[in-house]
Amino acid sequence: MTATRTATARAGFLATLHAEWTKFRTVRGWVLAMAGALLATIVVGLLGTAAPAPAGRGSDSASYPRGPGGEAVNDSFSFVHRTLTGDGSLTVELRSLTGVADTGTGKTARGVQPWAKAGIIVKESLAQGSPYAALMATGGHGLRMQYDYTHDTAGPRVRQGWLRLVRSGDVLTGYASADGSRWTRVGRAKLPGLARTVRAGLFATSPQAKQDTGAGAGFSPAVATGAFGPPVLTGGWSPRPWRGTQVGGDAGTSGSYTNTLKGGFTPGDGGGFAVTGAGDIAPVVGGPAMGAGFAVENFLVGTFAGLIVVIAVGTVFITGEYRSGLLRTTMTATPVRGRVLGAKALVAGGVAGAVGLVAAAVAVPVGERGARGRGFLVLPVTSATEARVIAGTGLLCAAAAVLALGVGALLRRSGTAVALVIASLVLPFLLATSGVLPPGLSEWLLRVTPAAGFAVQQTLPRYTQVLSVYEPSTGYFPLAPWAGFAVLCGYAALALGLAAVRLRGRDV
Repeated sequence: MTATRTATARAGFLATLHAEWTKFRTVRGWVLAMAGALLATIVVGLLGTAAPAPAGRGSDSASYPRGPGGEAVNDSFSFVHRTLTGDGSLTVELRSLTGVADTGTGKTARGVQPWAKAGIIVKESLAQGSPYAALMATGGHGLRMQYDYTHDTAGPRVRQGWLRLVRSGDVLTGYASADGSRWTRVGRAKLPGLARTVRAGLFATSPQAKQDTGAGAGFSPAVATGAFGPPVLTGGWSPRPWRGTQVGGDAGTSGSYTNTLKGGFTPGDGGGFAVTGAGDIAPVVGGPAMGAGFAVENFLVGTFAGLIVVIAVGTVFITGEYRSGLLRTTMTATPVRGRVLGAKALVAGGVAGAVGLVAAAVAVPVGERGARGRGFLVLPVTSATEARVIAGTGLLCAAAAVLALGVGALLRRSGTAVALVIASLVLPFLLATSGVLPPGLSEWLLRVTPAAGFAVQQTLPRYTQVLSVYEPSTGYFPLAPWAGFAVLCGYAALALGLAAVRLRGRDV
């Protein structure tokens, strides 16, 4: 008996679903509106990123270096090095770490940047993005063991002392000492497939200095200088003299040199060195550090335009039947009222999801190809991340349509329902990402309103060891992608649930 009832209920719901789909596809205005939403998402996204080519860049001339994991990286620093074949160690005293910044007024200011770095490094080659492990002092975050750009281990909070890197196969171990006799292990890095012959030595680098001015936050050139004692070597080191190189050829996207701030090295007394550099050895983040470039989600900026149409159609899909009286006929034919609402939600959400999915699948690859063709940098992401962004855009549109349907069923007035959903979903997103609101308020809006759902499109990574402006205006959402989407889904479920309760409790 139970199985028979279940089968009957399933057949009844499928019949209702087919009836609602037939309604939707036979109303030409709704179909054309959804087609317009698809077109608006693509066109606005591509036009929004259709800036002219940066000066001095030709077609397909720009790309970020990529690290071992495929992530975009900054890999620019001043390097004093020799070759090491096989196992060995490098021990040196870092006597001081200092810095200078260009104030932009024709003068310089002394002061080391918090993530300025000086120390010792083993790097597979001089090519940007090659595997490495480094033990370093930083300007404001103590001693660190970092490797392959994304890995960071904290050590003692000092800016000088003895440093040692020991290579054994593809394992690098970092040690620190205050006096050169008693050693503490700071960290261990395993670099699978590390070449037998590598470059190793002393380095210094500094990202740009963050400046707070009357016009707002900005960045200015800065350099760091590490003063080293004579290096002590064991193992298979080349007998050739130390050589100085600017890895990357310049300071990269995270730093710069000026007429007064230059990199390089000078020999010191007793075989030591003073090494000065700018740039960073770290992952690329968004915001100011990206320079003339785009993230994947930039090509989906037109989503807000498509969502306005999706919200309008999702609302009218239910309020139109209230206005015409058709819903009374529908409820007479299908007495289980929740079944009608569920079928409408599936149809509206399914169509909107397909629109968002197709729009994103077109806008992302076309936008990336066009941007690179004009000489812009595009922050690389993994295939899984790009697939998540494209699928997430479809889910974002689907959830927005269901939210609009639920609010429409609750209020039963098209204009009021559309305005309310747009004000809670699209408007907070535009205000938060435009930079017109304080960062704290922008983050609050993207946590507690349905606009949190836009987080499903974000790809920009946030790293504590990289100085940047981590705010909604530079592409950083306060919630993780699926957490933000869950907030939107919660609002949609609440609206639909309240609508179902009201639908059962009142005549249509």
